Amino acid sequence: MGKRTDIYQSPLEGRYPSKEMLTIFSDDEKFENWRKLWIALAQAEHDLGKEEVTDEMIDEMYANCSNINYEDANKREKEVRHDVMAHVYAFGLQCPNAKGIIHWGATSCYVTDNTDVFNLSKASALIKKRLIGVIDILAKSADENKSVYCLGYTHYQPAAPTTIGKRETLWIQDFMIGLSTLESAMSQIKMLGCRGATGTSSTFMEIFDGDEEKVKLLDKHIAAEFGYDKVFGVSGQTYPRILDVVILNALTTICVAAYKMADDIRLMQHDKEVEEPFEKKQIGSSAMAYKRNPMRSERICSLARYVLNNSGNAVDTAATQWLERTLDDSANRRLSIPECFLATESVLILCGNVADGLVLNKAVINKRLNEELPFMATENIIMDAVKNGGNRQELHEHIRQHSMEAGKRVKQEGKSNDLLERIASDPIFGMTLNQVKAGCDPKKLSGRASHQVTDFLENEVKPVLEANKELLTDVNTTVSV
Repeated sequence: MGKRTDIYQSPLEGRYPSKEMLTIFSDDEKFENWRKLWIALAQAEHDLGKEEVTDEMIDEMYANCSNINYEDANKREKEVRHDVMAHVYAFGLQCPNAKGIIHWGATSCYVTDNTDVFNLSKASALIKKRLIGVIDILAKSADENKSVYCLGYTHYQPAAPTTIGKRETLWIQDFMIGLSTLESAMSQIKMLGCRGATGTSSTFMEIFDGDEEKVKLLDKHIAAEFGYDKVFGVSGQTYPRILDVVILNALTTICVAAYKMADDIRLMQHDKEVEEPFEKKQIGSSAMAYKRNPMRSERICSLARYVLNNSGNAVDTAATQWLERTLDDSANRRLSIPECFLATESVLILCGNVADGLVLNKAVINKRLNEELPFMATENIIMDAVKNGGNRQELHEHIRQHSMEAGKRVKQEGKSNDLLERIASDPIFGMTLNQVKAGCDPKKLSGRASHQVTDFLENEVKPVLEANKELLTDVNTTVSV
């Protein structure tokens, strides 16, 4: 951010996500993975008895794995118009003894798709780490605020009281569903292995003289080298693109949860009940110097909306992969998959930052609650008056009339709510003002709200955080927010 350049750069590159996520999708990481895959293939072919592949060749490839000669590769790609073959050529320049067996029997998707699988695994793991961090921060906040009573809303109209902590548990629960969805998606990730042009392993049947057992072992050897215990049972040339749908749908679910949380905070900040973190020298508006806009929450919504729309690319791509494969997936996936991850991570970094520094304006929260409590307490007042011998139907009509007049006083005259005083002065209720006010205890009117927070955190959130405690050791909520 702020770096001058004469060419367009994606804002996602320098403004929002972490260096860790950017590295996963970097060229260095990609092309080094390609070389690792070529080495793993050569090693597996050697181990399964192919004398054409020697230890010296493999050592030569290892020695040049990270030393990527981009200039040679780029020059070659301009000539052959094929990125994989350009890098095969460039790797061969550095490994003259091994160049004849680099990529032996493989198709381009062997390196591109398996690298994509690595990216899905690593990027999803980083998203999970960020998500666990957000849940942890919100859980601590919810516990702290479980008895901070506030006005509840339905249809964004005043309703029964709740607590700030209870409202936060609604956000946590959404994120927990996102976590479950992500974990389910991650369990579907497998390596493609090495299958050839249409997924039949025909080239390797040729290389291994029809020995099916060795061809089957080839995939296992390669997968084990990269820490995977499974490959897809069957495939076309590529791994099934529906995996991208599953993964990006998980990111979408997480971003929906984030969007809901950020929208709620924006509404609450409008009512001056809460404020997101605001730095000492931060400017809220170029025109209105007094403003403290919820810009981080707005950014969460903005980036989340991008993911919600971008993830549809995976659906369209998976649905239109003809037969064993088509190439209309390549350019689309090269953009849509990394950017969904980059944006989702950015959303979670912002969520953690906002949740960790959320400011509660308790005086305003109490004021807004107290303005509406008299209306909410009317049913309790009626029940108490009935206990004293009153007629419920008559009492209901009197309260209805008093409520209309008190509401008119508040909305049309801009005066305070005098409903309780009206009820106390009406002899049909037979109650003093103190007795009437006793029915306005927000603790009584908010039901089990605070206890629901305790139960939810203890029974549902705590076990998840405990199971993932190793992910909480290095959660950064201050990355470029």
